[in-house]
Amino acid sequence: MFKEFKKFIMTGNVIDLAVAVLLAGAVGLVVKGFVSDIMMPIVGQFTGGVDFSNLKLVLSPAVVDVEGAIITAENAIMYGNWVNSIINLIIVGFILFMIVKAYNKTEKPLEEAPAVPAAPTQEELLTEIRDLLKK
Repeated sequence: MFKEFKKFIMTGNVIDLAVAVLLAGAVGLVVKGFVSDIMMPIVGQFTGGVDFSNLKLVLSPAVVDVEGAIITAENAIMYGNWVNSIINLIIVGFILFMIVKAYNKTEKPLEEAPAVPAAPTQEELLTEIRDLLKK
């Protein structure tokens, strides 16, 4: 059973999948860092310094006792996080579009097969036969 497991794990497909998963995780961290640390401050600057993650619609405020301890937590819809997610999606989608577009430019275009000359028509063949018979 151990030999079968070792054979399964060491096949190319499993190793390729493991590399792909690890690479996707690393790329995900890079993209998340780019979006949150570089692009979102720029978006915030254009929107007047608004931090979307703090935007919320309070359904019921927190209940606090005299000493400041929270009795009941605030109930709020955190729509700002959702707006951030949409902006992240748009930015990541655009970046991936640009990467794929650049990659497609680096690939060699497929060479078109040379055009096959058209076969002679039946009339041309008959004319050729007639001329050969005349000789």
